[in-house]
Amino acid sequence: MNNTSSSDLSTLKAVVACALPFLIILVFYVIFEPENARTSFIEMLQGLSFRRATRWTRFTRHRSAFGPFSLPKAITSYDQYLETSLENITAMRNSYSRIIWSHKHVGYELGYPEKLKQAEHVVKLNAEVTRGIVDLARSELSEHPHCNTPYVQTDLGRVQESLKHFVRDWSEEGAQERGRIFEPILNVLKDVPVEQRGGMKVLVPGSGLGRLAWEISELGFNTTAIEFSYFMTLGMRFLCSPQKTLNVNQHTIYPYANWFSHTRNNEDLFRGIPFPDAVPRFGRNLHLIEGDFLEYGHADEYDFVVSLFFIDTSLNIISTLQHIHKLLKPAGTWINLGPLLWTSGGRAQLELSLDEVLRLAGMVGFRIEGEEVQDHNGDNHARLDPVSIPSDNKKRRTVECEYTANRLAMMRWLYQAEFWVGTKLKQ
Repeated sequence: MNNTSSSDLSTLKAVVACALPFLIILVFYVIFEPENARTSFIEMLQGLSFRRATRWTRFTRHRSAFGPFSLPKAITSYDQYLETSLENITAMRNSYSRIIWSHKHVGYELGYPEKLKQAEHVVKLNAEVTRGIVDLARSELSEHPHCNTPYVQTDLGRVQESLKHFVRDWSEEGAQERGRIFEPILNVLKDVPVEQRGGMKVLVPGSGLGRLAWEISELGFNTTAIEFSYFMTLGMRFLCSPQKTLNVNQHTIYPYANWFSHTRNNEDLFRGIPFPDAVPRFGRNLHLIEGDFLEYGHADEYDFVVSLFFIDTSLNIISTLQHIHKLLKPAGTWINLGPLLWTSGGRAQLELSLDEVLRLAGMVGFRIEGEEVQDHNGDNHARLDPVSIPSDNKKRRTVECEYTANRLAMMRWLYQAEFWVGTKLKQ
């Protein structure tokens, strides 16, 4: 027995001796290293097998000043857009150079080296826009504590997606796509008498580059756009700036040049898209909040909350619907349109079906048009519409739509998005 205990004790001491240096380094690293280093460590932990411990995800997304959507990362990524894009083109050029001479000659006859040169050219043209975004950000947000803090790793993919959002939200090319999803929402709001709109407040969470929020403000509503990602809000600032965007179609981007797949010809691949097709401005009816929707707002503050392609970005859909309900005034209206593309990898704490989301809405305290009035306790609720809205406009339905699509591509990605209107019931 004594020999066994002594052996176990020796083993324990050996384990502690091996682990102690790591623990000391870990404590020193977390306490004394700068915030971006701590964030990088936490992001590393997220990649391990226990990343389903959602406190890590919640911390890095909503608390860290150096997270994936943060101001330092967005500024650095926009600032390094040209350099990182040219590195990708260099890698493509190197791959081409490694094929056998006869195939390289065929590529030359097809004009492939010239194609890579054209890609390099339009990337430099795109950089005129990204540099403008960075210059404005550093000017307007110079007082932000992390405005000029360099970020270790850039995110070229998010910058490329932002360029596509300029097309979707603010170009004539994107008008058909956004019209498909804006129309059901705007029709509900248009049924509010014009003379009443000025006294009503609308919140648009996950507002992106702000086109929908701007459209709502143009109807006369006091509209607040709230967006967590600085990749989006820096773009919206660029659009709304009298210094950077003065005229319709002042800027041109080449948003499809980074991906050679599914293209019919090089003219489609390298075509330029002018923007904006309208010139927005912040003002009495349009406001921007750069922050986390779940940490914003007061109870009973808004007449409408409009969620477009938003609720499926939730890490906790229950918290999101509860917060929407909290922010609405009694009998306030929630307008939703979007798919259910949950964040993968176990980061979303609940991944619900459409039926489950609608049931959850009833449990939170909404009456969805066309759904049963009973809540999860079996209690009946009276219908309390804030304004008289025709039932056709409030009818729940499926809207087939695209998102940042290249209309000339050989591939289509279609969403069967769901539209509904909910009323906040008395509690």
